[in-house]
Amino acid sequence: MDQQIQQAISIFESAVAAVQPRQFMRACLGADHILGETLPLSGRIYVLGAGKAAASMAKEAEEILGDRITQGFVVTHQPTPFHLKKIASIVAGHPVPDLNSLIATTTMLEVARGIHPDDIVIFLLSGGASSLLADVPHGASMEEVQSLFDSLLKSGADIKEMNTVRKHLSAIKGGQLAQRLNPAKVYTIILSDVPGDDPAVIGSGPTIPDPSTFAEAWAVLEKYQISSSLRDHIKQGMDELLPETPVVLDNSIYKIAASNRTALKAASAKATEMGFHTQILPELVTGEAREAGIHLARLSIDYKGPFPACILAGGETTVQVKGSGRGGRNQELALAAGIQLAAAPHVTFLSAGTDGIDGPTDAAGAIVSADIMQHGPEDPVSFLDNNDAWHFFSSAGSLIKTGHTHTNVMDIMIILLQKPVDL
Repeated sequence: MDQQIQQAISIFESAVAAVQPRQFMRACLGADHILGETLPLSGRIYVLGAGKAAASMAKEAEEILGDRITQGFVVTHQPTPFHLKKIASIVAGHPVPDLNSLIATTTMLEVARGIHPDDIVIFLLSGGASSLLADVPHGASMEEVQSLFDSLLKSGADIKEMNTVRKHLSAIKGGQLAQRLNPAKVYTIILSDVPGDDPAVIGSGPTIPDPSTFAEAWAVLEKYQISSSLRDHIKQGMDELLPETPVVLDNSIYKIAASNRTALKAASAKATEMGFHTQILPELVTGEAREAGIHLARLSIDYKGPFPACILAGGETTVQVKGSGRGGRNQELALAAGIQLAAAPHVTFLSAGTDGIDGPTDAAGAIVSADIMQHGPEDPVSFLDNNDAWHFFSSAGSLIKTGHTHTNVMDIMIILLQKPVDL
């Protein structure tokens, strides 16, 4: 393997390792405290959670609290390699909800009904919860919800827009779970996977106050021209026939324990250790994936600083799916960048999701260089236009496959630059 490719992968692995729950849970939770407050010496403690990191966060909670946990339940997206002793778990659908998503919601609400005012609830929240913890509006069907989720995913809507709609089709999202748990105190430990780290957006915030409205949800459907029979439900909310999500929750305390910035700092430390002059771009990478790829590639080509260099960026892009190919936002971004970098042999470019899964594929992302582009299939532009980056990189042998990482803090882009031969 080319040394620079190996270095880029090693830097990415350091970023992912830094946002594993074992790295941040103990800063939030101890045997006698949580989020800066004292846990009572007696009383019942419940642990609930949803998201791609929920099970691994639950494992850490069990190790910290042990038999103090009265009952627990979490929903995640993949079977875990470890066994939870006190906390039950279920695997549900992502990025589109399935029957287990409904079962998870029903189970969590059943647990909520048994919680007393003096109990403590610890909620473990990470990205993916919007799909994993799903319900169906009254009179609608699961198929209608799945269809709308799928349309949102393909529309090019960003995560805030998608979750605004999702929250207003639910009786548990957007702070409504905490509302049901009131007056019991709810402590939420959050692993952020959204630009800006807005806790109300992460996983559709089941225990977080939510300022979004039915009117905003309707505006998203209009903006992306999404047709759905569930629009009637949103319209009812706009007509004040349904309650808005709670803007204030007196029983909710929360903290973002780790984020994309945490991962980028670890990546920077690793790159510096390797001898690179390292910088982290201040702005998150958002917007259309291919446009972001082109921008980052041009930034790489125009770089005028000291060599060897490592430019790091984080964020989450979107893809408006128009083709019939296979891929994810990171692979699309990398292919768009690679097309620009085909004549820049001094640049190695990696883009990958920290959760290990990029779109409906088996890859976390991809890595490109001039050599990879030259040995890949002909006409990479046709692959990009067909949203078919997976097949391009599969043929080129440069997909990044980590498997599920059991964490999730958006995406990482790593650009390694050696001194060009003409300088």
